[in-house]
Amino acid sequence: MPDPDLHFLGELAAQLRVDAIRASAAAGSGHPTSSLSAADLMAVLFACHLRYDFDDPGAVGNDHLIFSKGHASPLLYALYKAAGAITDEELLTFRKHGSRLEGHPTPRLPWVDVGTGSLGQGLPVGVGIALAGRRLDRVPYHVWVLCGDSELAEGSIWEAAEHAGYEGLANLTAIVDVNRLGQRGPTRHGWDTGAYARRLCAFGWHTIEIDGHDPGQIDYALQDARVTRGRPTAILARTRKGEGVSDVENREGKHGKPLADPDRAVEELGGPRSLRVRVAKPEAVTRASGAASEPLRLPAFPVGERIATRTAYGEALVALGAARRDVVALDGEVADSTKTETFAESFPDRFFECYIAEQQMVAAAVGMQVRGWTPYAATFAAFFTRAYDFVRMAAVSRADIRLVGSHAGVSIGEDGPSQMGLEDIAMMRAVHGSTVLYPCDANQTAKLVVEMAGRDGVSYLRTTRGATPVIYGPDEEFPIGGCRVLRRSHEDLATIVTAGITVHEALAAAEALEAEGIMAGVVDLYSIKPLDVHALREAATTTGNMITVEDHWAEGGLGEAVLSAVADLGPRVVQLAVRSMPGSATPEEQLRDAGIDRTAIAEAVRRLKWRA
Repeated sequence: MPDPDLHFLGELAAQLRVDAIRASAAAGSGHPTSSLSAADLMAVLFACHLRYDFDDPGAVGNDHLIFSKGHASPLLYALYKAAGAITDEELLTFRKHGSRLEGHPTPRLPWVDVGTGSLGQGLPVGVGIALAGRRLDRVPYHVWVLCGDSELAEGSIWEAAEHAGYEGLANLTAIVDVNRLGQRGPTRHGWDTGAYARRLCAFGWHTIEIDGHDPGQIDYALQDARVTRGRPTAILARTRKGEGVSDVENREGKHGKPLADPDRAVEELGGPRSLRVRVAKPEAVTRASGAASEPLRLPAFPVGERIATRTAYGEALVALGAARRDVVALDGEVADSTKTETFAESFPDRFFECYIAEQQMVAAAVGMQVRGWTPYAATFAAFFTRAYDFVRMAAVSRADIRLVGSHAGVSIGEDGPSQMGLEDIAMMRAVHGSTVLYPCDANQTAKLVVEMAGRDGVSYLRTTRGATPVIYGPDEEFPIGGCRVLRRSHEDLATIVTAGITVHEALAAAEALEAEGIMAGVVDLYSIKPLDVHALREAATTTGNMITVEDHWAEGGLGEAVLSAVADLGPRVVQLAVRSMPGSATPEEQLRDAGIDRTAIAEAVRRLKWRA
């Protein structure tokens, strides 16, 4: 590679600083000082090392650049202007109503892979993209992640660091802007780049410590990162926050604020410039095929047999994986329990063991869908709480991921409350644009696994640990947004609305009540979000009484979802849910103690009759 034009790189970095200041000044807000510290790093990357076609953001060979320190968005947008992707006029719409240039980057811009701004997420997602490049796409693109030193306090960074080191992701480079100052004061290690290097080396990374304002050193480090084999690279660049502007350079208390005198700052930097940087385009390459390899042949489970829905998930995923080579599976070291191990045995090249690092697992799924793969990530329902910020940000990123939570509810039995997913429905319902599914039998599960594959956004499937009766035939369909009316008559006193394991308790309760001359309808609300609002409102107006039953806390679950659909109609709604902290007991004892078994359901209907 020829020696870089150091004068041009210095002028380009100055332009980036000026434009970051101008954009923040026009907005009256933003993070210019965090942008100024990384300007030299990004100038050299764009001018000399990035391979990207801005006219074709979907080009297979494009490198990927992630601003993990998303608050430095003024710098990113200044880079886009320098590359000719946006105009100066658009740059000055930063943070304004209707602008694509949001306070933190999102995929509203075609050159942004994922939304960032919640610190500690860019590197884990970058690991997912790098994994896809090496093991799935088999394409030599490089993943560059700009990190701030403050976010290296996040545990998710170290989940990513260990995973990348273990996998030997030589196509991944973390560029750490070690500018010493965080939001409220100095960072934990200040300018001690060696402290970060020792930690990253322990995880198997190649580390390079440089002056982040020396274009020659930056160029050498980026070139070295590109050619390093067998391990990822971290460039630890010592920088000064607010570099180039004396009023804010290396000063505390200047984070997250536009400059007090932006005109003087621009003058100090030599004034506005109109330089263009020619980012090199990647070589034309092709990725591994994701075409179907055989027709879809879902497993068929005989009606009347007892099969756990988690088992059905595993078998259905294998069938889907055979029909669609774009389907990949990720595990949090519980594949034997979630039954993802069946997929691992059938398609080891498309199975990713993330170990007990749920944040990294969800982040890797987000990264893989960036590359067009269709990820299913499974763990215990309870453990998705550890990755919830990644789930939330997946929605911000417009990511299409499929999450599967097993061992949900008190019905798991003796393991006790630490293993019980009792918040998961509420948690996933709250995610923007999400889909929440809770099947009650094996054939229904298999069909919903396939339905999820073509679903936009974050989809969540809740599975049950114990075996439950198969009540639906293998040829029945279960569209997302639907429900199943399992019992209904003109004499119904109430409609029982439920999903998952408590469907079977509701059916048993309805049969017992019928023997007493009391009729009750039963609705299997397998799609908790989106809801079949029409069916629920019809049930509410027909009987006037509804009983919701769920193996979940009362807050935010199925019952409150039903109420959101029928509250204006004024029916009497009785919510049966888990309301006290469970201990260890058998599944049957757990359902009884929680007041959500067949006896409790029948008693709730009888109370309605007595009141009538």
